[in-house]
This record gives sequence, structure tokens and C-alpha cells, in this order.
Amino acid sequence: MIKIAVDAMGGDHAPEVTIEGTLWALREYSEVKVLLTGPEGLLKQALNGRQVDFSRLEIVNAPQSVAMDEHPSKVIRSKPDSSIVRSAELVKEGQANAGLSAGNTGAAMASALFKIGRIKGVDRPAIGIPLPVGEKFFLLVDGGANADCKPANLMQFAKMGSIYAKEVLHVADPKVGLLNIGEEAEKGNELTKEAYKLLSELEGINFIGNIEGKDIPAGVADVVVCDGFVGNTVLKLIEGMWKQFAKSLKSQIFAGTAGKFAGLLVKGNLEEMKRSMDYAEYGGAPLLGVNGVYIISHGRSDAKAIKNAIRVAAEGVKSNFVGKLTQALTE
Repeated sequence: MIKIAVDAMGGDHAPEVTIEGTLWALREYSEVKVLLTGPEGLLKQALNGRQVDFSRLEIVNAPQSVAMDEHPSKVIRSKPDSSIVRSAELVKEGQANAGLSAGNTGAAMASALFKIGRIKGVDRPAIGIPLPVGEKFFLLVDGGANADCKPANLMQFAKMGSIYAKEVLHVADPKVGLLNIGEEAEKGNELTKEAYKLLSELEGINFIGNIEGKDIPAGVADVVVCDGFVGNTVLKLIEGMWKQFAKSLKSQIFAGTAGKFAGLLVKGNLEEMKRSMDYAEYGGAPLLGVNGVYIISHGRSDAKAIKNAIRVAAEGVKSNFVGKLTQALTE
């Protein structure tokens, strides 16, 4: 049984959505047991009247909650009994095989880093965000954990991302691209030029060189490497463009009688496209470099996203990704 500690109070719609997603996951994934961290009385009340298999669902009392705007480092000291900190502690203590939170991203990262610890040889853990491109995903590393980086950090991001893409996303030989303002090796700032040199000499990864922003939606690379400032900007741009595209379809193309008929003809295709672009289909992003599986989910996660984040956590455990990453970094 794979035990996953889920922060019940994390996210914009917690705990209701978190509970709904958890129960959904328990119905679909028979090998999973969930440890819900949060105020015991509140969670019991929310579960009252629901059909629950308590042999696979355990409530771990964590009376404190963390707001989205609280400073991450202060949370560790001032709220040790918060649901987000407790979810990481359960992994550290061996009571859970993986942790998960849709709450304050900085607090989740700090909890995982200070409670679970880093893999030996990792200078800075990074967020690996799977984003859809057509029928597959590419992994964006770093998605926002490290705004300022050194070339050696980007080299580690590339190695960790390549291993995750191979072991969890099942890409046979992941193509790793360094996000830059041009394809040529001499292009970019000092960070990317030095990182290019390191990646060109790094064995064990399929480095394809620099890629530009236009190459991302074309699926040129399976792993896109950049610092967290650039990565988070890319992430938010993709989210915003997709929302605007959906609004334009509705307001401009499908308006009027002719548009409604056109919408009926392509409704199935649009639903499939929407599904392929929906972050909820993947559910969560692994925090690469910590000495355990910890998944960070979007603050706006719905029940479907939580359910799929639990699946991602279970896959991370089953693949022994952390063990393989530890071995690769040691070598």
C-alpha cells in the first residue's frame, strides 16, 4: 500500500475539493492509502455522511492552517502543527511514502526542504512542471522555485528533469533544451552561455542545445531548462494564452447562428483539445531534488486535479525516482 500524506487545507477550495479529490482517488487507485492532514474535527465533519473506507483513509490532526500570502520561512517556525508542514513531516518520519499540497507554494517547498531534506549533491531543489504539448507533456524545470540561479544549478535541473521524464513520464530518451533567446551557443546572458558549456559536456543526457520560446509549443524538447524566474513567466503566459484563446473562440468564432452550428460540428474536437490543455489532467508538479516524493499542486486545483496529483505521487513512489536520481547524482 502506497501511503500519501495530503494537505487537506491547502488550495483555494480546501478542504471540500481536497476531500472530494481524495475520495475519487481512493476509488480509482486501489494501491493507495491517504493520510489527510488538517484539523481533525473539521475533517471528520466534512467526511460525515460520505461513504469512506477508513482502512485506506486516515486523519492526522494538524490544527494550524497556512494562508497563501504567509512568508514560507516563518511558517516552519511559527506553525509547526500546520497541515502543510505535517504532510512533509509524515514523509520524513516514514509514515508516508509521498506528500502533496495545493497550498502556499513557498511554504510547501520550505516544508519539504527543511523536513524531508535534499538529496546529497543537490544544491537547489526545483519544481518540474509537466505541461501539455499535443498528445504528450514536456517538463519545465524550474517552474518557480529559484529566481536566481548559477550555471551549475541549471545543469542539475537538466539532469533531474531528464531522469524524471524517463522514469515517470516514460520518455525513452528525453530531449533536453536550454531556453534562450537564440539557438546559437554564443547567444544569451552569462548564465545561459555558461550553462550551455556545462550541458554540452554533461554525459548521460540528450542535450539538443538552445531552444527559443517558439520551440516550446512545437514540442522540440521533452525537458525545458531555465531559471525559476523565466520558468514561472513561461508557465503563467501559457495559462493566460489558453484562457484568452478559449474566450476568443466563444465570443468571436461561435457567435451567431452560423457559429453555433459550427460549434456543434467541432464540439468533440474542442473538448479533446480542452482536455489536453487542462493542468488538472496531470494534477501536480514534483519538487525535484528533495529526498522523498513531494508533489506541489496548483492553488486553484479542483477535485480532478487533486485526484490526478495523488496518482502522480503514487507513480513517483512506484518508479523509485528518488532512488534513481540519488544514484545518478552520486555517479
